[in-house]
Amino acid sequence: MVDLVDVPVELRDAVAAALGAAGVTDGHLAVELVAAARIRELNREHRGADVPTDVLAFPVDGAGPTPGPRELGDVAICPEHCSDLTEAAVHGTLHLCGYDHEIDSGEMLALQARVVEGLR
Repeated sequence: MVDLVDVPVELRDAVAAALGAAGVTDGHLAVELVAAARIRELNREHRGADVPTDVLAFPVDGAGPTPGPRELGDVAICPEHCSDLTEAAVHGTLHLCGYDHEIDSGEMLALQARVVEGLR
């Protein structure tokens, strides 16, 4: 079972749908809604880009076996830089599940589109 207690209530269905689509059935993750200044700071510290963005994901355990409960990681979302909070939550969650649209052949964004469409 995935622990969604640290996910804003309005985003839990989106996160659960993304986890289900990715086949992730156990672990913990957190999603935080942050201000533009905070997402810019995180983007600068972790990606070297001194600009605000919509969503950042920070995976922890990865896809391999873990000695205890899996810590999937954290997602930071900046509502003022998002056109769609649901899509941002799905996007960040898929990154925590090991997907990476920057190196795949479109699989992550196709899965994201299917998940978001299923939530509408």
